[in-house]
Amino acid sequence: MEETGEPPSNGTNSNAIDDETALTQQNMEADEASVNGEADLENNFLHQPLLKRNRTLSASHLAMVGAKVSYIESLDYEINENDLFKQDWRSRSKIQVLQYVFLKWKLAFLVGLLTGLIATLINLAVENISGYKLLLVSGFLEQERFMMGLIVLTGANFLLTLSSTVLVVFFAPTAAGPGIPEIKAYLNGIDTPNMYGLPTLLVKIFGSIGAVSASLDLGKEGPLVHIGACIASLLGQGGTEKHRVKWRWYRYMNNDRDRRDLITCGSSSGVCAAFRSPVGGVLFSLEEVATWWRSALLWRTFFSTAVVVVVLRTFIEYCSSGECGLFGRGGLIMFDVSNVVVHYHLMDIIPVTLIGLIGGVLGSLYNYALHKILRFYNLINERGKLAKILLSLTVSVFTSVCMYGLPFLVSCTECDPSLSDFDCSTTGRTGNYKRFNCPKGYYNDLASLLFSTNDDAVQNIFSTNTPGEFRPITLVIYFVLYCILGLFTFGIAVPSGLFLPIILIGSAYGRLLGIAMGSYTKIDRGLYAVLGAASLMAGSMRMTVSLCVIFLELTNNLLLLPITMLVLLIAKSVGDCFNLSIYEIILDLKGLPFLDANPEPWMRNITVGELADVKPPVVSLRGVEKVSRIVDVLKNTTHNGFPVIDDHTTIPTRGNIKARELHGLILRAYLVAVLKKKWFLEQPRRTEEWEVREKFTWAELAERDLNFEQVAIEKHEMGMYVDLHPFTNKTPYTVIEDMSAAKAMVLFRQVALRHMLIVPKYQGDGIYPVIGILTRQDLRAHNIQSVFPHIARAKGREKQK
Repeated sequence: MEETGEPPSNGTNSNAIDDETALTQQNMEADEASVNGEADLENNFLHQPLLKRNRTLSASHLAMVGAKVSYIESLDYEINENDLFKQDWRSRSKIQVLQYVFLKWKLAFLVGLLTGLIATLINLAVENISGYKLLLVSGFLEQERFMMGLIVLTGANFLLTLSSTVLVVFFAPTAAGPGIPEIKAYLNGIDTPNMYGLPTLLVKIFGSIGAVSASLDLGKEGPLVHIGACIASLLGQGGTEKHRVKWRWYRYMNNDRDRRDLITCGSSSGVCAAFRSPVGGVLFSLEEVATWWRSALLWRTFFSTAVVVVVLRTFIEYCSSGECGLFGRGGLIMFDVSNVVVHYHLMDIIPVTLIGLIGGVLGSLYNYALHKILRFYNLINERGKLAKILLSLTVSVFTSVCMYGLPFLVSCTECDPSLSDFDCSTTGRTGNYKRFNCPKGYYNDLASLLFSTNDDAVQNIFSTNTPGEFRPITLVIYFVLYCILGLFTFGIAVPSGLFLPIILIGSAYGRLLGIAMGSYTKIDRGLYAVLGAASLMAGSMRMTVSLCVIFLELTNNLLLLPITMLVLLIAKSVGDCFNLSIYEIILDLKGLPFLDANPEPWMRNITVGELADVKPPVVSLRGVEKVSRIVDVLKNTTHNGFPVIDDHTTIPTRGNIKARELHGLILRAYLVAVLKKKWFLEQPRRTEEWEVREKFTWAELAERDLNFEQVAIEKHEMGMYVDLHPFTNKTPYTVIEDMSAAKAMVLFRQVALRHMLIVPKYQGDGIYPVIGILTRQDLRAHNIQSVFPHIARAKGREKQK
């Protein structure tokens, strides 16, 4: 249920209808003036009203969460300072405060521990499944049974893709995709239903294993971020929705704010588990997914990522002795060049700058193409579950055929005489030089990239001191193929990540540029591949600081830092000139009402009072309200917050003058809790503080699963009363009606609000204390433009000038 739903028409009176008629007439006149060019938007001062509305400010509350259409609402990150909260906070002893602090650190430790263990499990499974699959196919290649090898490879990938897709489609549709856009939305204040439950977690784990093992052009990095967030959410709420821990000390975590912090730790741990990059994981959350941040959260996220690194290092040391099958040293750190001396001079700035420019342009083109393909896939997915499965299987078969068939189209390359037979022309699943269909002493350079796991492909294309390993035509084929596979694989109904496909595409053109530079540069071609991967990631995802640290921790070489920073800055700047980042594009496609940090410039010319004018009349309650009135409001509105107004309140400083008082704001969940417990009064009166504490606790009000449909009210109870004062947030955030929409949006986002009350500029007898309520939907530029269409016309005229 959403806080911006329209109240029923019976809440208006005849005067309101007359006002609406007058406003409509003014709107028509104002629209004519706008069309004739008489109104100038940028020269319109705040105290001058803009053109009035031609429709009601509203928005859709449906959004895509994973691959499932869900009804969304906002989260309560604001501290609700009512009487029960204040009493609960005052009653906490020093021991209880220490328990609360210790609990947050303990949960941060468990998030890191479990994320590290699950990441190890996924890597073990992927490396072994993929390894034995490739070894089996390599046996058929050695026997020159080429068709049998194609059938086995395609069949194995088909079954792995089928298993992953069936898990997603039938058991957890929210597990599809990377999950990072939904995490960004959650940390921005949007509740994404079923996104962090146990079924989603399990499907994400086993679905990722199946999809990555099927050699699809996707990575496990995005799913690992989602897995870390799922673990954090389950720990934060004490288990699943049906089976929760009810320990008394666990009640301190039963709020959206602490759960938000824990999910931030989970997303950092996921990035750390994917790249073995603890500092990069923290910075990823700070730069990309988190909307709200503070120093205490920084420490806990760093602690979580440190635990992840310890777990991964422990298992790498254990598996290095061969105890983990084909896992070996794992694919957890993709490229270590700590022993490589990096040389570059002033002239190398030119190719490095060129890589940044190419990365920015290609990144924006990649985002544009992916946006169109995701729209097309949405039309296919609307046809039902069978269509989703067939789409995934089609992509799997196409990928398998390209992976196996294309290496036959390139000629074999003779091995370097300085390399031994063991180092060159290998037939196993690892190694830079894959023999594939070539005779002994030769290798197939395209097979070295295609006929391997994605982690091994990254290591091969990043390899240093191998200037002649890959021919230009091979890299061109690989680049074009992975652009196609990357675009058409993302969006199918499997857990998928964007990091690895973009790294592989970027590394291909980076190495190509290194070959083109030839003797004019001293930078190794493998390092050009690293810079290419970094540039495309910055051009598509628009991250800089976190990517720089991630690549620094991957390469383990500080000498790469200056040129990596330059590449990332150029690529991001170029990409920003064309379109949004890939995650922002996905957020918009899914319909998630994400509030960006920067409002549109024209929003400074619209006041919140004007936004209130285009909203339905505010629905308020009295401090001591009739049960029948509360029931009627809950039945006939979908609002989640209601102003509480006290009539005839005495103003102490004005000689006992009576006036209306804005007592605060009460949430819908609190009203349902009051009705459920039947805390009714025979006569209208203010209750004492002890009366409320006997019946309610703060932990009970923090529950989010209260449903009005489950509340049964007897007929004789309708005439009773409820004192709402103890449950009302007495300090809601209020803004004056003259505040600009731009300033209100910045405040709304930075303080992480769910409701913002608009109060009149002038106070006095006969003036209602609340003009309206703003929610995140009311402050989105797209929704405002739909109500004020003259804004779009004014923007169009400005562009023509």
